[in-house]
Amino acid sequence: MLRPGLGATVGASMPAPTIEPPPAAPAFDEARFTPSRATLLLDRFMTRFIAVGGLGVIVAVFGIFVFILSQILPLFRGAQVTELKALDLPQRSFVALLLDEGAKSPALLDREGRITFLPADGQPAVESEALTQALGGASLTAFRAKPRQNAFLAGTSDGRFAFATLSGRETKVSPVQSLGAGGSAITQLDFGDAGDAKLIAALTAGAKGPELHAVRLTRKRTLMGTGADVIDGTFDLTPLLKGTPEHLLVSALADSILVGTREGEVQYLVRSGDGFEVRQTLKPFGDLPGARLSSLGYVFGDVSFVATSERGENRVFSLHIPKGSEIRLFAQTKRFPALPGPASFTLGSLRNKAFLTASGATVSLRYATTEGIRWEQKLPFEPRLAAINSKYSRLAFAGSDGRLHLYTLDDPHPDTGFRSLFGKVWYEGYAAPSYEWQSTGGSDEFEPKYSMIPLIVGTLKGTFYAMLFAVPIALLAAIYTSQFLHPNFRALIKPTMEIMASLPSVVLGFLAALWLAPLIETRVPSVLLCAVLVPASAAAFGWFWAGLPIRTRLLVKPGYEFIVFFPILFLVTWVGWNLGPLLERLVFTTPDPATGTAVADFRRWWPAFTGASFEQRNSLVVGFVMGFAVIPILFTIAEDSLSNVPPALRAGSLALGASRWQTALRVVVPTASPGIFSALMVGLGRAVGETMIVVMATGNTSVLDLNIFSGMRTLSANIAVELPEAPHHSTLYRTLFLGAMLLFLLTFVVNTAAEVIRQRLRDRYKTI
Repeated sequence: MLRPGLGATVGASMPAPTIEPPPAAPAFDEARFTPSRATLLLDRFMTRFIAVGGLGVIVAVFGIFVFILSQILPLFRGAQVTELKALDLPQRSFVALLLDEGAKSPALLDREGRITFLPADGQPAVESEALTQALGGASLTAFRAKPRQNAFLAGTSDGRFAFATLSGRETKVSPVQSLGAGGSAITQLDFGDAGDAKLIAALTAGAKGPELHAVRLTRKRTLMGTGADVIDGTFDLTPLLKGTPEHLLVSALADSILVGTREGEVQYLVRSGDGFEVRQTLKPFGDLPGARLSSLGYVFGDVSFVATSERGENRVFSLHIPKGSEIRLFAQTKRFPALPGPASFTLGSLRNKAFLTASGATVSLRYATTEGIRWEQKLPFEPRLAAINSKYSRLAFAGSDGRLHLYTLDDPHPDTGFRSLFGKVWYEGYAAPSYEWQSTGGSDEFEPKYSMIPLIVGTLKGTFYAMLFAVPIALLAAIYTSQFLHPNFRALIKPTMEIMASLPSVVLGFLAALWLAPLIETRVPSVLLCAVLVPASAAAFGWFWAGLPIRTRLLVKPGYEFIVFFPILFLVTWVGWNLGPLLERLVFTTPDPATGTAVADFRRWWPAFTGASFEQRNSLVVGFVMGFAVIPILFTIAEDSLSNVPPALRAGSLALGASRWQTALRVVVPTASPGIFSALMVGLGRAVGETMIVVMATGNTSVLDLNIFSGMRTLSANIAVELPEAPHHSTLYRTLFLGAMLLFLLTFVVNTAAEVIRQRLRDRYKTI
């Protein structure tokens, strides 16, 4: 307590405090916050420029889509047939018609043996009696036009035959030969030309009914070159027949004969030794009424024939090897819509598997492979004769109106359609319908196979194994790096992973093909052991480490725990790799075919146990190498998303007592899930579009097989391999564009779905 005097003295000696007024606020300078005119103009320009740029990107993508679509639409278009001109025919009874390659000089054969060249190219009509003169005025009773040889084959009433080969407007007649049928009249004949050998088969009017005779001609070679064809053997095949023969076909290889009977059967006769044998007898249309054959004809290659019944039913039969047999037999492979009635003719193309058939005035152009009708129309006349030029660009019909009608044919892609591109097709020589891609072959008769299914499955297969390998490693590495690793190591690891993303895929494919594939081929059990032991040891180490006392764990600085695990990881990997041969000897043994002893070889065991193939370059190799290419992308994007989770969420979870793993898995990962999902989609896109790794590491075989130890071909790899060999605007060229469209649509659908899911995840786990 202060005394009054002292208090007064102190109070009197201190001056009164002065309070200074606060400084006046500076005057508001409006001009300071007003943007300049140049800034406003630049802002408006950039706003519009960005908008125009975005619109330009959309237009460009849409333009690419339209361009690709324009390239593939012709694959699904039918044939375009338009009438070119009509020529008046002389008043004769014509029995055969041929078109030259350019359809400039159609040739017709009449019953008297005269050949008439019509003035289709502006030249006057020309008649040739060379065939009539060669036959010595004998009555012609059988005729056949052979477009492949550009020749007419004629048979006489006294059992003789001759070839009239056309060259331009000139006719060259072969020496007249005898059929050796006792002078019986030939009623029908055909021949096959295999180069040095020809086979002529004919039906003759025998005393007891139709007879079947065949003659083999051999071309003798001399020092001056090739000589004339001489008879090498005659065959009376009548005893082999059952029923009354009406139709006759000889294969182009001159080794087999097809005979159609009045009873509706087709008999397949094959040359065997010095004679013939009946290899197969089949009824194309069963025993139903109207099953009698109205026409029989080969399609290009003479491996398949087309049969039509009196009711207009139209079916294709092809040679194949049935399961459990080694002999090729005919089986029904295609069934077309029926014609209005019996077919008057069936004519095959010389360029592809198309054939032309007609019933009355209805004419139909059909394709044997795809089971499709390319063109069908009811003409204003009834075609009696028909021909297709070798370029498959002109059709000719000798009509009931006494005129020859020429038509232009535009059908550049007859072997494609939705069925052949995406459905199962029964190809010639195959035991059953299948999905096949095989664009080229070793002969003209080869039928291209353009199924997209093996390529689509191959794309999904490679992507699946790559993501199966990459996703667990990349995501777990991203979680550990962002949540547990010390910042010093994080600053080193992330740039390293980003550098890995820049490795050229061709280098990875090279390493996969020449180093990794041969290495894995003999050590598959070791790979399997490592794939099991490494994750198991990591989980066991984590469980063991979490159970240690806190004092022991603190001996290792937080974020440095991986250093303790590294020796264990290397040890487990070494043990698993070296125990692989032991596992192979214990489990993967199979009897040796030569000695019968058990052999420890996974490469033999896998086909024996599963029935699937084992190839050195397979999906397992692709999974490792393509996964190695995808891991850096997944890791980088996922790690960024995890690191950008607000620290407050992490701190709050830890403050409430959650462990670091609980915080990472239940707080951080859900919050970062939109970014993680984006990483998965970007990685998926990289795997889907990968080309060089697949080309080099899988053998690039287009097989429809989910086997992990077999190769594959993806859509992107198929484009890279086939495009340099594809002629411009060819079927293969446009089919490759179809593959590009499928990739385009796959990417578009995946990205669209990913964006929708990402937005939903973002809305669900967004933070304020």
